[in-house]
Amino acid sequence: MTDLTPAAALNDAALRPAELAAHLAARLCHDLISPASAIVSGLDLLDDPSAQDMRQEAMELIGSSARKLSQLLAFCRVAFGASSSAAVFDSRELETLAQGVFAHVRADLQWKVEPAGLNKPAARAVLNLAQLGGAALPTGGTTLVRVAQEGEVVAIAVEATGPRARLRPEVLAGLRGEMMGEGLHGHWVQAYYLHQILTDAGGRVFADVGDDKVTFAATLPA
Repeated sequence: MTDLTPAAALNDAALRPAELAAHLAARLCHDLISPASAIVSGLDLLDDPSAQDMRQEAMELIGSSARKLSQLLAFCRVAFGASSSAAVFDSRELETLAQGVFAHVRADLQWKVEPAGLNKPAARAVLNLAQLGGAALPTGGTTLVRVAQEGEVVAIAVEATGPRARLRPEVLAGLRGEMMGEGLHGHWVQAYYLHQILTDAGGRVFADVGDDKVTFAATLPA
């Protein structure tokens, strides 16, 4: 398993906060525009006199897209934003947020989080790692999320298992804290943001890619 902490980084330069915020905003807009556009399409169908036979389909499109948009927004408020002043997040609420995202991808989520609550850096780390695990399974599979607290350390393990499991090079670069090179900025910035969360909290992150399996692991103070 590859250690992706700053000591292992090939390029430890850091983005300025404004640049990181801009990349994260672009990523969030990319994720949210699809369900938002689908809602608008459904409303357009309802307003089209020649498409009244598609009214039921339009209502179903609006409903499913609105649920997806709401679930993504709720997830992003915790995973990427300052959603509350709470120092500790209920693990059951974190599972609800993660399951909401996995309802719209091909992979399934298994949640085995032992602590009843996680501090803010750990909560953000586990949500982002879970989403990265789901993204590593483009044709489906299972993402197993496990969290345990050992003394003053929180240990996170995410195993994404399924056919054609993969980890994009830009994700590995982001986890190392490297600047974006080739590839998709949206995948890179999430990994880079996760690297920053763990580094600022005094934590470490690891990744390993095998046959039909991608594994992430992270440790940080409780």
